[in-house]
Amino acid sequence: MFRFLRVNMATKACIFEDIPEEYAGLGGRALTSTIVAREVNPLCTPLGPHNKLVFAPGLLGATNSPNSNRISVGCKSPLTEGIKESNSGGQPGGHLAKLGILAIIVEDMATEGEWWQLEVSKDDAKLVPSTVAGLNNFDTVAKLVENYGKECSYITIGRAGEFKLTAASIAFTDRELRPQRHAGRGGVGAVMGSKGLKAIIINPEGGKNHALVDEEGFKAASKRFAKALTSHPITGKGLAEYGTAVLVNILHEAGGLPTRNFTVGQFEQHEAVSGERMNQLTKERGGEGSVAHGCMSGCIIRCSGIFPDARGKFKSKWPEYETLWCFGPHSNIGDLDLICTFDHMCDDFGVDTIDVGVAVGVAMAGGGIPLGDGKAVLEAMQGISDGTPLGRIIGCGTATTGRVFGVRRVPCVKGQSLPAYDPRAVKGVGVTYATTPMGADHTAGYSVTANILSCGGKVDPLKKEGQIELSRNLQIATASVDSVGLCLFTAFAILDIPDALAAIVDMLNAKFGWKLTGDDVVTLGQRILSTEIDFNRRAGITEAADHLPDFFSDEPVAPHNTTFDFTPEELQTTFNWIKK
Repeated sequence: MFRFLRVNMATKACIFEDIPEEYAGLGGRALTSTIVAREVNPLCTPLGPHNKLVFAPGLLGATNSPNSNRISVGCKSPLTEGIKESNSGGQPGGHLAKLGILAIIVEDMATEGEWWQLEVSKDDAKLVPSTVAGLNNFDTVAKLVENYGKECSYITIGRAGEFKLTAASIAFTDRELRPQRHAGRGGVGAVMGSKGLKAIIINPEGGKNHALVDEEGFKAASKRFAKALTSHPITGKGLAEYGTAVLVNILHEAGGLPTRNFTVGQFEQHEAVSGERMNQLTKERGGEGSVAHGCMSGCIIRCSGIFPDARGKFKSKWPEYETLWCFGPHSNIGDLDLICTFDHMCDDFGVDTIDVGVAVGVAMAGGGIPLGDGKAVLEAMQGISDGTPLGRIIGCGTATTGRVFGVRRVPCVKGQSLPAYDPRAVKGVGVTYATTPMGADHTAGYSVTANILSCGGKVDPLKKEGQIELSRNLQIATASVDSVGLCLFTAFAILDIPDALAAIVDMLNAKFGWKLTGDDVVTLGQRILSTEIDFNRRAGITEAADHLPDFFSDEPVAPHNTTFDFTPEELQTTFNWIKK
């Protein structure tokens, strides 16, 4: 039986309830965004009692489908002031699904200064005073494991969340109980901190994969989907060998690797911070390092390697491409070990690597941190945990940092920083940055697929033609993928292998007894985006916010010397199914 868990931080009531009819058939992003849109006043203060924080596994969670145990986190964002869905891997999504919990809805807030932790098991849920307040994520989880054991999974915030910094993330433990999978974007960790909720402990004992309407049909469809993933060159080999950092050299060659705060599209030291170099060092150093590592049960893509230090000891997970970029080329730093240190600090303190890393480069542009000075960045980063003025500034993200240091070139949309693709050289992702209701977010519509990787077709990254349609279709598809609970990287196989999407539809039908078609997947994605855009409009975020900073249209970027040349009227056609 599937159910909701409502947690009231003011009264401490933890109540299991039947799923209301209006939420039937929804999971992941579809569920978080629908709950937020229906139950949260769009004009509320994001860090106040009227906001809600929603955790929801996807529709295929706790099944034998590969790569299906991700989790969505939803709320009104303190960073963008609009709706937010932030997505993470790790074990908690699958554990919640096994317990039959389709959503945890955290409401109201505890008395200021109180910290609580939520214990969730098969038959019970309760709030107890936290034993880990004041600790960062790694120490928090270590202490929780002492008390609750290694069979549980953990959702936590670090000191950045306790400080309610607007780039604060929420950490989810991986298979080795490391808190290094994060719902990173939009300041969701600050919302969790505002509630007085330090940690969630999920005990999956007694949970199980739920009965399938058509078990044999599901098994056959799951095998087809797994075959699609393992046979595709990106999901079957490339990501396991090099992680997402394989993109460093690719984007450098394409002239779309933003360097020194988006002033040029190539980085002289790109090879030193590349996926190839990370793979080489991981193999040479050995020890606790690992190539091809999965962050959650059921992962067969295995892009999340473990990076060892010079002695072979664990240093960090393999940083994502976006993390390597913002602390590397964007900040003029070519030291891979140093960047991995920054990645680990972000995981530990609980902040979004993208918004904080971009903030570091913007602080350099404004003279707050010397350009390329790794030691100065280390001190600034430590300030996030220590609560220093500079630490709090960069811990509140790029937009805040740009205002404090008087920087003109601040790469943000709706208050959220652009990730690692220059929209003048990869124009499809620029359309996504400008129009997604989430604020600048590459994952919302990953046009890099067709622009750079020739995946799902080819659209010239330097020309306008086809970019709006590409972004539109990918934003629709991504919203549906996020609702199913699948890893975004499955999209590579879905785009190139027709049977991959058919297999997903068949798995959903076999699990629930539905009769979905591929067209229903499109309809679901459109419905989700319409819901999110409507929330933003009611929150006061109009179409006028759907644009990139003007320096992208004013300043050509080398080596192609192109600009982002879409008009506001053109961008407003992206969501062409929504009536004005």
